[in-house]
Amino acid sequence: MSFNVEEIRAQFPALKQEVNGRPLVYLDSAATTQKPQAVIDAIVHYYQHDNANVHRAAHALSGRATSAFEDSRRVTAEFLGCANPAQIIWVRGVTEAINLVAASWGRSNLAAGDKVLVSAMEHHSDIVPWQLICAERGAEVIPVPVTDDGEIDLQALEALLDEHVKMVAVNHVSNALGTINPVQEIAAKAHAVGALCMVDGAQAIAHWPLDVQQLGCDFYAFSGHKLFGPTGIGVLWGREALLEAMPPFLGGGEMIDRVSFDGTTFNRLPFKFEAGTPNIAGVIGLGAAVRWVQGLDRGSAEEHEQLLLRRCDELAESVRGLRRLGPERNRVGVFSFLLEGTHPEDLGTLLDQQGIAIRTGHHCAQPLMSRFEVPGTARASFSLYNTMDDVEALFAGLAKIQEFFA
Repeated sequence: MSFNVEEIRAQFPALKQEVNGRPLVYLDSAATTQKPQAVIDAIVHYYQHDNANVHRAAHALSGRATSAFEDSRRVTAEFLGCANPAQIIWVRGVTEAINLVAASWGRSNLAAGDKVLVSAMEHHSDIVPWQLICAERGAEVIPVPVTDDGEIDLQALEALLDEHVKMVAVNHVSNALGTINPVQEIAAKAHAVGALCMVDGAQAIAHWPLDVQQLGCDFYAFSGHKLFGPTGIGVLWGREALLEAMPPFLGGGEMIDRVSFDGTTFNRLPFKFEAGTPNIAGVIGLGAAVRWVQGLDRGSAEEHEQLLLRRCDELAESVRGLRRLGPERNRVGVFSFLLEGTHPEDLGTLLDQQGIAIRTGHHCAQPLMSRFEVPGTARASFSLYNTMDDVEALFAGLAKIQEFFA
């Protein structure tokens, strides 16, 4: 393999620190990824040299900021396989993207008796916005069941699909289980009954290249901080005809063409959905993250992550009282588990004392936790900067915890 994990790790300053007197073992990338120096430098450069508002200004700083801002849009469009950068809408993250589609498209297209299908493994941000708009419009949110193996039940989905379904909303990868969902197949099934398909790509975007045209969905969203970029910035991609037909989500500056008290007309795409001063530094930082990722051998990076996951599964087999949730295969680097006799929150605290960072709780997926009759799990999540030593450290840490409670 041409992938060199040590060279990758050297580009992430946060990974060089100690926590509680131990070298940091960061296993919480599903919550947020660490940032390479290239991203940090891009943000600092903007604030040190080009700090100005974008668009419409006549001075040099604004011109440079605008150029960097729109270049990030262009490179992100290429990254997603989108020919028209105007289909890239800057949002704060997937949560805002789903709220935008639910409020704008949903308010215009949902009516009494309509249905929105949402998988039972979704993050709360892909459930609550649809509940809010469906309650307003008299429509209904219907959960799509999850199998015992932690996968969307496609037979159940087919049984639920009829002419009353207007939207199918699913994640590309489960944040709680790591399950990779067959979104291309799901989108095709939705289209067969005249419904649209929105995909939450937050957990998929950092793991392999994707092409929204090939996926066949109608909306795709991701958060920058899951892709080695800054927090507070994300992307909504949508089919151009749908975005053109949708009304604005927020009102204010930038999203207007002309304002008068007789009536207001709205700006063209993408600005119609980008009211107010944007997160300029965040956009520039996200553009830097996209370029950084494009410079990787992504096939080798994906293979590296899968090797980590397989080693994790191997070690788990020898741990007494360990229960893992999620599919055996077809998942990204998420290891969600319970350890008999130890509460997940205690696991998180005790591992942190050993310098090992994991996530505990319901992972904003309470319906999924209810499906498996657990209050939450401990979740270790891997990225391309993790090593086999990190995996070994996790299980050495769990062994120490079991010794403590023995």
